[in-house]
Amino acid sequence: MAEQAIPGYKRWLEDIGEQGVFFSQFFKNIFKGGFEWSEFVRQCYEIGYRSFLLVGLTSFIMGMVLILQLRPSMVEMGAESMLPKTLAVSFIREIGPVITAIICAGKIASSIGAELGSMKVTEQIDAMEVSGANPTQYLVVTRILAVTLMVPLLALMGDVIGLFGGFLALNFTDDISFHLYFNKCIASLEFIDFLPAFVKTFFFGFAIGFVGCYKGFHSDKGTESVGLAANSAVVTASLWIFVIDAIAVQITSLLYYR
Repeated sequence: MAEQAIPGYKRWLEDIGEQGVFFSQFFKNIFKGGFEWSEFVRQCYEIGYRSFLLVGLTSFIMGMVLILQLRPSMVEMGAESMLPKTLAVSFIREIGPVITAIICAGKIASSIGAELGSMKVTEQIDAMEVSGANPTQYLVVTRILAVTLMVPLLALMGDVIGLFGGFLALNFTDDISFHLYFNKCIASLEFIDFLPAFVKTFFFGFAIGFVGCYKGFHSDKGTESVGLAANSAVVTASLWIFVIDAIAVQITSLLYYR
């Protein structure tokens, strides 16, 4: 049994080592000359603009569902007036950033993993190296930085759309003005509610981009590995999102109760 466990254990250690090397290559290439600005802008468009509709729709539905689920309990406790505050705090602190990151992990990490995996299988990456180009700087750095920048922006827009969805859902049964609703939402929030939630979205974005690029760059030969790379990128990125979120919650709790 022990002999059978050793190869898997070695592969796990090798994978950690390869990720460390891949991270160091990414970090070194950030500061090299000849940064591919045009590719970076293109990736921001592909990642940000093309993901906005999916993130916005999901956030809108989540805002409506939360209000509709919370309202019966809040009415029963006589705290119906606190619905905007409850939605704002829960959505800004936790639900909005995590939902956005999960959506991006499913869409972006799989896309990057499949794209780079197909390039690896068809030896396009090897051809770039032979021709003197820097595939790490062109393919990896631009994508990771673009995801790191776009996920926080998508999370911010998703928060606003989610609160608007809650406003519409609240008006299904109650009559509250747009001005009063958002005044209650904003009044319930403090800077400590917004800052940790916003900062952790940068880590979410980096994890999504890094995992997608790593899985694509290290896919094995064969067309089957492209699908495996995309699937593994989604699963690994989603896992990292929950790990980062758990760490962020602990740090935020320390800031609250200092």
